[in-house]
Amino acid sequence: MKIAVYPGSFDPITNGHIDVLKRSLKAFDQVILLLAVNPRKKSHFSVEERLAMMKESVKDIPGVLVDSTTGLSVTYAKEHGANCLVRGLRAVTDFEYEFQMAAANKYIDPEVETVFFCAESKYTFISSSYVNELSAGGVDVSGLVPKAVLPYLAKKK
Repeated sequence: MKIAVYPGSFDPITNGHIDVLKRSLKAFDQVILLLAVNPRKKSHFSVEERLAMMKESVKDIPGVLVDSTTGLSVTYAKEHGANCLVRGLRAVTDFEYEFQMAAANKYIDPEVETVFFCAESKYTFISSSYVNELSAGGVDVSGLVPKAVLPYLAKKK
């Protein structure tokens, strides 16, 4: 079984994340959608809220598990039988950051590869922080996030 880990902060999960996840399932039998918790990073939503949104958003997608870690994603992948990390790219600026992260992960464990999926053009502008900002400003973001996310965004207004 080919297993991959798709790590991120998912603060909140967006339709762009779901698109990358679904496309990664064409290459892998199972993808672990991993909430990578960074205690030093201020998040808009709590760990519990993000996990709930993630689980609800992927409940009907076969081959997906949802989990979280406070450790390194590359270490988590190895411990869970995955030899690939999935990452999404929206723009050139994403590539620079992701390329550095992939190199660091390769340094940590040369056996874990990073696989990049380029965002579909309709998702290139979507980021979790942008979604939060638009929602707080009263903009309808229902086309940018899974339905499960909307009640959580409404509570933050």
